[in-house]
Amino acid sequence: MPLDDRKKQVLHAIVDDYVSTNDPVGSKALIERHNFKVSSATLRNDMAELEKLGYIEKPHTSAGRIPSDRGYREYVDSLMTVERLSEEEQEEIRSHIDTSIDEVTDLIKNATQTLSETTGFVSLSMSPRLRKSFLTQLKILMIEPGKALVLMVLSAGVVKDKVVRIPNFITDEQIFKISNSVEKHLTGKPLDEITLITVESSVDNVEIPQPLLKQVLYEAYSAIKQADELNIYLEGEHRMLQLPDFSTMGRARELLGTLSDSSMVAGYVNEMAGEDNANDGSYMIRIGQEITLNGLEDCSFITATYNLTDSISGNIGIIGPKRMEYSKVISQIDFVTTTLNENIKKLN
Repeated sequence: MPLDDRKKQVLHAIVDDYVSTNDPVGSKALIERHNFKVSSATLRNDMAELEKLGYIEKPHTSAGRIPSDRGYREYVDSLMTVERLSEEEQEEIRSHIDTSIDEVTDLIKNATQTLSETTGFVSLSMSPRLRKSFLTQLKILMIEPGKALVLMVLSAGVVKDKVVRIPNFITDEQIFKISNSVEKHLTGKPLDEITLITVESSVDNVEIPQPLLKQVLYEAYSAIKQADELNIYLEGEHRMLQLPDFSTMGRARELLGTLSDSSMVAGYVNEMAGEDNANDGSYMIRIGQEITLNGLEDCSFITATYNLTDSISGNIGIIGPKRMEYSKVISQIDFVTTTLNENIKKLN
């Protein structure tokens, strides 16, 4: 059942008031704070109808009403207006995103920290999905006998490295020859097309016993495959504990317990990103019970997409309480993402 204009206005006012005061909202407060040209009795009838339809709900300890998950959803989908940040707010964000950073991963982490500081919530970013990127450089560098560093530079401007174990008997000169041969044959190949057979067939004219050579090449292959692993960066978990929404020990424990499992959060963000790309939206919002991660039932999850290239992207966003100023937070996420994209382009 669609809401008429006045009920939309009432729901809008209830969300705004609850977000700003953290107190359940009654009809008397609505009349005092908003320009409703109807009686308190009429507003109570509207609120009763909104409650019946599931847009607001009554807390056990108050006569007022608060938005339900459905109410917040209606608000963000149909009622709010996302406003542009002021020039002062934009400049503050720009000043925090360090333009001197010359490595994409560090730039993404810096933007994530800036987003947490700007919103006051937990911020997160997902490393870019690099399957379609290709190798531009690959070096295998001897660190000490039995240990080497595989250093990879990808077309998206991302640098990856991994320390690997190699046979103790291999010399610097042999590692140098293996490295040059692998780089020569694999440069320009997309990560998702590189197999163990591809790596093993890339080396010739290196005087080293086959079992030892195969061990080095397997370690190089593992490092290349690991370059496409999804990583998640979280900032500002402590900020949530300062909010009244998570003041009880039980809620705080559940929240922090979930956020501590980075692989689970990364999997969920990746799942959200797939839906986001399918819907071609500029941002994706999950509210309360829409979030399938335990411990986040009282939260909202908002992510946007940043782009390394036309075909390679990652995600950045926040986890905050359902009771948040959505328009402001979305504006902040949008501008941080825009600034991040601009700085990434400067690196490429």
